[in-house]
Amino acid sequence: MKNKFLILAGIGFILCGCGGSNSSGVPSLIWWQIGSAQGGMAEDLRSISDYTQEKAGVRLDIKQAGWGDAAQRFTTMINAGEYYDILFTDLGSYNRLVSLGAFTDLTDLLPQEAPALWDYIPAVLWNGVKVKGRIYSVPTYKDSSKTAYYFWDHEVAAKYGLDISDTSWAGLGKAFRAMKAGEGKRYYPFILARSSNNFIFDRYDSLAADLQPLGVRLNDPERRVVNTLEQADVREAFTWLHQWYEAGIINPDANMMDETPKYRPFFMAQAWPAVAASYATSAGIAQYDPVRFLGPSYSTDSIQGSMNAVNGNSKYPKEALKLLELVNTDRKLRDMLAYGIEGKHFTYVSEGQAVHRDRTDWPLINYQVGSYFIETPEDTVPAGYWEEVRQLNEQASPSAVLGFMLDLEPIRNEMVNCRAAWLKYVTDLNTGASDPELVLSQVMAELKAAGFDRVLREAQRQIDEYFGAGGN
Repeated sequence: MKNKFLILAGIGFILCGCGGSNSSGVPSLIWWQIGSAQGGMAEDLRSISDYTQEKAGVRLDIKQAGWGDAAQRFTTMINAGEYYDILFTDLGSYNRLVSLGAFTDLTDLLPQEAPALWDYIPAVLWNGVKVKGRIYSVPTYKDSSKTAYYFWDHEVAAKYGLDISDTSWAGLGKAFRAMKAGEGKRYYPFILARSSNNFIFDRYDSLAADLQPLGVRLNDPERRVVNTLEQADVREAFTWLHQWYEAGIINPDANMMDETPKYRPFFMAQAWPAVAASYATSAGIAQYDPVRFLGPSYSTDSIQGSMNAVNGNSKYPKEALKLLELVNTDRKLRDMLAYGIEGKHFTYVSEGQAVHRDRTDWPLINYQVGSYFIETPEDTVPAGYWEEVRQLNEQASPSAVLGFMLDLEPIRNEMVNCRAAWLKYVTDLNTGASDPELVLSQVMAELKAAGFDRVLREAQRQIDEYFGAGGN
């Protein structure tokens, strides 16, 4: 699953209708998402709009911005006052856009205008999207807690007798070295790309600040704000990655590669056990073995991986909210947005209990749309596929600072400068290309010069004030 706007390319558009009200007076809501457009979508979205008009009295005008340009496209659009009704947002943009007044305050509208949606999504998720106690988005009810797994190619693990139950860095290193020794110099057991998530910082709540050196350990009852780069577990992780990079365990182009190949003998992912079958099919192998190493836990970061917000200047805020309610409570609409048009893109099988994809070119990105738990699962996944995810959510431990989001306004300049400093180094550190013994001191010096000490103090002040006042 992706928590941030990724670096790919291009801006694509999907158009259906013309936005605003059509000739019959039925509102056509503009909903911006991220993805790559496919040809022939206008006709498909007209069919979907016929259904939303029947059920909610609105039509859909869905547009997509390309992955690499979405963050800038959305910011430019908002700054220019370009009209839209609903916008996909996530951890990387939500707090900032709320501070700009971009989104409608939904706190009072939700129970009044969309009671089924309000009741359906768990309270912990509503708490996780609050900004200063107010709700400005509808969180996507999916793998909203964070559980991370190692996935091992079963055949490779068996070939070398690997102890995949050892989830420590040392345990991984032992397995990787056995694989490397057996397969040769040009074999890389741990293939990484620029965007790969090693979960190094995922034991810390980033306070929705989008700055990895800032955080509070998830289970810290004292809620101490720390420089994560000074923490022993983070420094240890960077050290192991660099050792593996130097030993040829990590691919040498990791810090330059934009996307990993479909097959990897080992990888890490936020996931659940049943998804291993899908990964194996995509990779062209018989089986991946999943091993949990982190979570499940709820944090502001995990909950804010996918949200949809209503424009603060929308002419139809109530209608937009009713549409999002329908998306998250109506199975037929949810299936159309996930798979396409029945009879064209997919067919119901097993007496309607599963979906068989007849085509794979449906361009809407499922995690951006709505709840996973009401959609019909595909016939390629095992029974209980979504139930595993729901159970992990129910087992998840909340972060010690869940519900708190850092107010960036008092430290806006410092945050901009700190992010710029961190972005110079993060890719090389995360892929092992940099020696942390040499680089971290330089990073710390640049962060300090950018005002990071003030950021730490302000974050601690706000947390103490928020939780001292009851955390409401």
